[in-house]
Amino acid sequence: MTAQNTAFMRELARHREITLTVTGRKSGRAISIPVWFVLEDRKLYLLPVTGSDTQWYRNVLKNPGVHIRADGAECALTVIPLREKTDVASVIGKFRTRYGDSGMKYYSKLDVAAVCELEQ
Repeated sequence: MTAQNTAFMRELARHREITLTVTGRKSGRAISIPVWFVLEDRKLYLLPVTGSDTQWYRNVLKNPGVHIRADGAECALTVIPLREKTDVASVIGKFRTRYGDSGMKYYSKLDVAAVCELEQ
């Protein structure tokens, strides 16, 4: 694992929210948004708040390259959309474990999820 990835992993472990920057599918501009995440075994799981209607999710379908920032640490990653019910259910379970049932009330549509793999 590179020194940059080590610093990034350390920052992720300290936070409950990160800044996700995507490329707008129509505008081509960088768009940043705070999102919750789950880090497990060098995989960063993301759950769009309004599922497949979430703008950042729709943007990564066209351009899967994203930047993730946690405080001063940043990393460029590729998002892999998850659409299979069993995969999405697994991510929902991870979010429920991390943020609790009360945190899940913010998620209105649970039809998709996403994952990014961190380099070793």
